[in-house]
Amino acid sequence: MTNHDTYGTSTHTTGELARLVADHLDVTFTARESDYRGLYHVADSAYGRIEIQPNAIPGDDVQDDLYAPEHPSISVLLLITTPNPDSTVHDRLDCIDGLAHLGHEVW
Repeated sequence: MTNHDTYGTSTHTTGELARLVADHLDVTFTARESDYRGLYHVADSAYGRIEIQPNAIPGDDVQDDLYAPEHPSISVLLLITTPNPDSTVHDRLDCIDGLAHLGHEVW
């Protein structure tokens, strides 16, 4: 099974959150850009895949779409995909002020 956790913040920018998460989880992020997601940050680690991106993503028209429309007040998302649940990751991320756990899914 695959675990997917979503965190969000309106306190930090994508770059700020990438630095904070890198410090708390000892991972290295790479900045990437796509037409669908805009500028985002990716880290592959022992914890799994970690991605940080804006909630507002480029839309088909002039207006941006929301990646997570169920959380319109959240400006930055932290997406973590792991093969197994890991409480260490959650405990370390809970130390980041302004970061909230928005959901957990198992695929």
